[in-house]
Formats: sequence, C-alpha cells, structure tokens
Amino acid sequence: MEAGAPSARSRALAVLRVRSRALAVGLLPAALAVVLVAARATGRLAGEPWPAVTLVVCVVAAIVLLVGGAFAAVVLRASPAVTPTVPLSEAAAPDLYRLVRDLADRMDVPPPSAIALTPDCDSWLEDRSHAAHRRGAARVFGAAAGAVGPESEPGAAPVLVIGSPFLWWMRVAELRAVLAPVVAGTGPSAHPDIADARGFVRGLDAAVDVGGRRGLGWIAPPARLLLRLCRTDAAEMERGVAAAASERAQGVDYGLRIVAQEQVGLAYAGWDRLLTRVALPAWRMGRWPAHLDTGVVSALTELSRRDRLAEGFTSRLGERPACDLLEQPGLIDEATSLLAARLFHGGPAEAGPDWSPVDWAAYPEEVVDRKWRTEAARLHAALDALAVPAGLPGGPSGSPAPAAPAPPATPSTPAAPSGSVGPAARPGSSGAAGAAGPATLAAADSSSPRADAFAGPTLERVLGYLTDLGGEGAAGEALAGRITGELAREERAAGPAARAGKARGADAVPLFPLQPPRSGRDLLADHVTAMVCCAAVDSAGATPGLDWLDGPVLLVGGDRRSDLAPRVLCLIEEGNPEPLRDWLSALGVRPEKPVRLV
Repeated sequence: MEAGAPSARSRALAVLRVRSRALAVGLLPAALAVVLVAARATGRLAGEPWPAVTLVVCVVAAIVLLVGGAFAAVVLRASPAVTPTVPLSEAAAPDLYRLVRDLADRMDVPPPSAIALTPDCDSWLEDRSHAAHRRGAARVFGAAAGAVGPESEPGAAPVLVIGSPFLWWMRVAELRAVLAPVVAGTGPSAHPDIADARGFVRGLDAAVDVGGRRGLGWIAPPARLLLRLCRTDAAEMERGVAAAASERAQGVDYGLRIVAQEQVGLAYAGWDRLLTRVALPAWRMGRWPAHLDTGVVSALTELSRRDRLAEGFTSRLGERPACDLLEQPGLIDEATSLLAARLFHGGPAEAGPDWSPVDWAAYPEEVVDRKWRTEAARLHAALDALAVPAGLPGGPSGSPAPAAPAPPATPSTPAAPSGSVGPAARPGSSGAAGAAGPATLAAADSSSPRADAFAGPTLERVLGYLTDLGGEGAAGEALAGRITGELAREERAAGPAARAGKARGADAVPLFPLQPPRSGRDLLADHVTAMVCCAAVDSAGATPGLDWLDGPVLLVGGDRRSDLAPRVLCLIEEGNPEPLRDWLSALGVRPEKPVRLV
C-alpha cells in the first residue's frame, strides 16, 4: 500500500462524517417528533402543554424534512462542473488508448474510461459519471466531438484529460512518462470512500452554483457552510491521492520523467506566447488559427533557439512525436484550436462568416495586414472625431486646430456619426479616401501649400497631431481616450463574445481570459505602430510577417525590424517625433503619402 493511501482514505471518511452530521441535524426534529408522539400515545405525557408542544415539533419536523429533502435532491441532481474538452473515441486514437492501457496494466490500476483533450498544458483525471455530463457534452461540445468521433460513455473510472500541446511537442516516450502518475490516480479514485467523498464535495459545489438562480438563493448558504466544514479534509484527501499515485508511478519511466518535466515547463512558456501574441490578434478580428498545436512546435523551436536554457531541446524532434498516436491529427488540432478560442476569448462554438479559420501560410496577409489596416482606419476615424483637419496637422502644443463646418450630407456621401469608423475604414468596403470623412476633407484649407501633401489618411497627419513641444503628451491622452471608447463599442457590437452571447447567454463569457483590459496608451501605441507599418508596406516595399513568439511583425527585405516600438513610444509619451522620422527616412517611407486602409 502506498504511503498516501491511508491518509487519503481517513480524510475521505472525515468528509463523509460531515455529510452524516448534516443528515443527523436534518433528522433530529423528526426524531424528537416521533418520541413526543409515541409518549403521547402511551399516556406518558398527559396534560398541558404537551399537546401544543407535540404539534409545534411535528410542524417544525415536517418543514425541516421538506427543506432538507429539497436540499439533498439538489445536491444529488445538480450537475457538477465539467471542463470543456474535445473527446477522443478509441477509433480516433487507438495507439493512444493502447499506451494508456499499457500504463494502467503496468501499475495495476483500472484504466481510464475515456480520453479527452484540452487546449492547455496540463493533464488530470476527471469524474464524468454524472448523467448530466453525458447530455451536456453532446449538446455543448457536439461540434468539436463530431470532428473526431463520439464521446465514449463514461464508466466507473474517470476520464483522462490530456493537454493537446503535449501531444505535438512531446515525444511518445516523454508523454508516457508524464502520464504515468496521472493514470496511477485511477487506483485511489476507485476506492468507495474516496469516490463518495469526492461526489459529495462536487455536489455541494454544484449546489452553490444552483443557488445563484432565481428563487433558489436559499440553497447556497447551507452548501457553502458544508463546503467550509469539509474544505481542509477534502484538500488533504486530494494530496494523499496524489502522493499515492506518484509513489505507484515511480517504477514506470522515472528517469525519463525528470527530463519530460522540463518539456512541460517549456511547453507552458511557448503555449502562452503563442496564444497571447499570435492567436489573440486573430481572434479579435473574427479569425481563429486552425492549427494551434502545430504552431506550438514552431513557437517552441524558436524559443529553444533564442533561450540558452532551452538549447538542445530541438534535438529530440527527430524522434516520433506523440501526435502520431492519433489517426487524424489535423482534425483534432482544428477542434482543439476552436475550443481554445472559446475558452480564452469567448468565440462562437462553430465556424461561420464572421468567425472563420485561417491557416498559418495565410496569416500574414489575412490577419497581420488586415489588423494594421483596421487599426489605422480606427486611428484616423478618431482624429476625425477630434476635428483634426487632414490638411493641417495639430499645432506645436499638440492641440487640434479648429474644424471648419462640415458640408451637408448627400445620399452619395452620408455623414458618419461622431467617433465611428467610416465605410472606408471597415474591411470589405471601397474608397480609401473616404476614411478621412467628409468633415475632415472639408476642413482642409485648400489655399495652404501643405494641404495637398496632408490630404487623406496619411502618417504625417498622425505625426503632426501627436507632436508636443511641451513634452506633456496631452494630445496623445485625448486620442487614446477616443480610440479606447471606439474599440469598446466595436467589441460590444460585433465581437465574437457578443455573437456567441446571442446563442448561449451567460456561457459566452470566456472561462480563462488571456489578458486584462489594455490601457489607452497601449492601444494608441498599437494603432500608431499599425499606421507606420501600413505606410512602410505601401511606400517602402515592406511586408507583413509572423513571428512565432511575438506575433505580427514588419519585414524589410525579409528581415524583421524590431526597433520601431521605442520610437513610437517616444512620440506618444514625450511628443517627440524626431526618432521616428529618422527611422522612416532611413527606410524610405514617405509620411505624406496617403495610406490604403482597406
């Protein structure tokens, strides 16, 4: 017997004692009522006030039994939380099932009832024996499940959940070593006391969630009280289970497991960079990279090349990858990529016209270039809303020049609302000059010798507005606030989470958002950088590119230019355009040339 097993079982009994005591408290009034009724029937409690006392106790006992029965029914019937995953049938991954069963046989534990994938760098066992889990998996995650086969019926053993990045980055032997202590956990999980204790805790947790519904608020307080009473014992029980599983797995690939754990840490780092720097910009545009797991190999290979601590890890890539254990790795990669977009961004459950997949080869053109053009259009729409003339940049202090009255709108040139992006600023529209807006074009002084140079969406207009000889950056604050408000309106109106919310209600909120809200200065820096990149592409022969760790990048002559960011920050934070102007001049970018926004 493993050292942690007795501790886990004793803690499980402690959790069950909490349940027994709660049951005893609920039955106490009924027991007292039975005693009183029996005593009255035998004549032992004759006379006053026992008839009234017996009646009151019987009424209280009936109410307590009714409330306790309803509470117990909620705890037993409430569906515990289940992690969103992509289920893998045995037909979709026969070699993987064979590897897991071999591990279970070697450690003399029950094999998991099924295998599922999660778009995260972690692996665990999850009990899905509740009937609601089978119904919910087919209803909520049917799109992903249909891509790789139906979900296996959960039995007594828990489901093995594997992080999908592990399958693509790790080799078969490394995956076996990492999964050994996880699979070994099915042994302690099969013990009746541990299984009952876990079921009780999960039921209480689900009851707390049910208590948030209308008319059921009375359920949450007793459920939270019971959870507090058994919290320490439940946590110690899980520690004992983990210790017992780790001890049982020591005889299986123990030496290789130490090396494989290094790959787990590397996978965490590369996966996080891939999601936040590469996938997130695409998700915000209504596109989702269809092969994130394939991309993590490129990201981790690049990380190994840059980081001396990871040096040498790429030498393992000649061995058989764990994704070879899957029959159709491409379909599974696509399903987990779509699920990742739902979990981390709140995107819809299925692809559609406004939520379409994108391949890595098309990423620079369809995501990077489009992202830059969209942000540049939003930047100029914000300048229009601040009444910054296209023909005259802001004054030396950075304050906008007064705008001339806009001409009446005609059917052919409708006036855009304040703060909104004009038709030319949206992808798919035509007419680049329209992005400046009729009010802006009318505000230009045609008699000025510089009017022709600055007309339309130009980088010179942005540089002129943000130039602040006082160094206070007041112009940047106003522009950042306008961009922040406009972006918030766009996301509420047409973001993936908003589209999903129409179909799935409160479930549309991403479960694990990747980043906190960005500050106005960060947004302004992104938009000015996008405008500079558009100008470089249009007038200096630069091209959009993809860096596996940093996301969208500007390529000049095939080489990445990483020296743009500090010059943009100097312009925004200090109002000093000279470093950026020198950079543009060295590249041959013409700031006065109109930029294509669509």
